Amino acid sequence: MTSVWVFNGGGNFPAAVFTTRELAEAWIAGHKLTGVLTKYPVDVGVYEWAIECGAFEPKRSDQSEPRFIGRFSSASMEHYHYTAGVDALADAAGDRENT
Repeated sequence: MTSVWVFNGGGNFPAAVFTTRELAEAWIAGHKLTGVLTKYPVDVGVYEWAIECGAFEPKRSDQSEPRFIGRFSSASMEHYHYTAGVDALADAAGDRENT
């Protein structure tokens, strides 16, 4: 396994972790949840992942300190937003098609 899907509904901690996006989306839809589903790499920190893939480059000394690394996240990670269990982007695309 090289990645997992993590759902966060706005709390301080994730609400669920899944091995596939399909399982995650079924759970999200089943509970009509609002939040973000993000694909996280396994066995590597997001900070290192972002540097390795070129999504982030530390430019200041504080960007290499524990507090920064421990709170780091990257919008470059594959992620999807849901509103009441529906993929917000797919829902918005459907709205555009109907206008």
